[in-house]
Amino acid sequence: MATRKLYAGAKLREVRTRVGLTQTDFAARLGMSLPYLNQMENNNRPVSTTVLLALAREFGFDVTELGAGDDERLVSDMREALADPVFSDAVPLADLRLVGANAPALARAFLGLHRAYRDGAERLASLDAALGQSGLSAPSPWEEVRDFFHYCDNYVDAVDRAAEMLAARMKGDIDAGLARYWDNRNTRVTLADSPRLRQHDLKAGTLVLSSRASAATNRFQQLHQVALNSHADLLDATLDLARFSSSDARAIARTGLANYFAGAVLMPYEAFRTAAEDTRHDLERLARRFGASLEQVAHRLSTLQRTGAKGLPFFFVRVDQAGQITKRHSATRLQFARFGGACPLWNVHAAFATPGQFLRQLAETPDGVRYLCLARDISAPGGSFDAPVRRHAMALGCEVRHAPRVVYADGLDLSGRFEPIGVSCRICERVNCHQRAVPPLERPLTIDPNDRGVLPYDL
Repeated sequence: MATRKLYAGAKLREVRTRVGLTQTDFAARLGMSLPYLNQMENNNRPVSTTVLLALAREFGFDVTELGAGDDERLVSDMREALADPVFSDAVPLADLRLVGANAPALARAFLGLHRAYRDGAERLASLDAALGQSGLSAPSPWEEVRDFFHYCDNYVDAVDRAAEMLAARMKGDIDAGLARYWDNRNTRVTLADSPRLRQHDLKAGTLVLSSRASAATNRFQQLHQVALNSHADLLDATLDLARFSSSDARAIARTGLANYFAGAVLMPYEAFRTAAEDTRHDLERLARRFGASLEQVAHRLSTLQRTGAKGLPFFFVRVDQAGQITKRHSATRLQFARFGGACPLWNVHAAFATPGQFLRQLAETPDGVRYLCLARDISAPGGSFDAPVRRHAMALGCEVRHAPRVVYADGLDLSGRFEPIGVSCRICERVNCHQRAVPPLERPLTIDPNDRGVLPYDL
């Protein structure tokens, strides 16, 4: 297979802006002519190996950032949007890559328009009484926040470093550090037999946690409140930069950033990255060491994207019993379905039938990339007989070339059979899939009433 050329003009311009150099000075530092740099920044030329080496040498730049920009995510998102039946004609993948690399703002505008269309269609279908007041020109607040984390690689540097500094002040004892924090603020922390995870009354000086929750959950909830109380300015500054279109989106993102802060205090970046490598990414050992849940550990592994100190690139996803994705992030080339459920051939769906067990799968996506996939049921009991159980499963994985660094690959034949999986049926190009729900948009169909296979059509 031919090596794909790297066009990363937008990212290259971002690097130049970050170091505060003009095109002329930047070209001189990289040892090239100004016209040559200009051509690369405008994606008329690919970024060469010589330039990559010069970026690393002159600026200490992590060159893997150039290959992990927004363009591939935008291409994946546009392919999914164009799989909507409202679009009758397929758009060649090469055209989508050109748009993603050269006109990312246009790509995001298209995705926003498609979200608005879907939102309007859903409201009309359900006879939503608020149709005339909600405004269909913007994505839903939840989707807007999801995209914010999606396009910043689920890593927020300022928040992550502030959390790491707080963890350092707590000197490795989070519980003792939290006790001091609340004592200094004259806040009494109590437990109550309640389904509410956290209730904070600043005036009364009380923080009530649920006795039904685990110790890891209560620890996390306290750190979330610390973020809201003592790092409000940092959260607000980050939210200001994001420029959310509605107060609801900003409020949801604020909760997301406070959660991010809590996880980063529990699992401070450098300490956690080192421990992850030392344990070969053993989730249970990491959970014990950092007093976190398996889900918190898996999610944290997918956020290790600090420039110059990146961890092993993982994808992380959480699904419900209907296959709907409720959390997702990928630091790999695998991008999850934004619309609809996940591929039924993926082992995450089988995790519900094997509670308490880790399932391993070697899988291959249609682009030929192979992955080590790990799945586990993470359903949480309600804490009482009449409380509902929240049923979810999570998946964590990496490209198989990284598998020797992961304990869950031990004993697997990495040269053996790989399960064919996809992202979404409407954009999956596999011809012979027995679990296909709908035909792919880009393939013509052959329908013979006298010749029937597993599916009522052939591709």
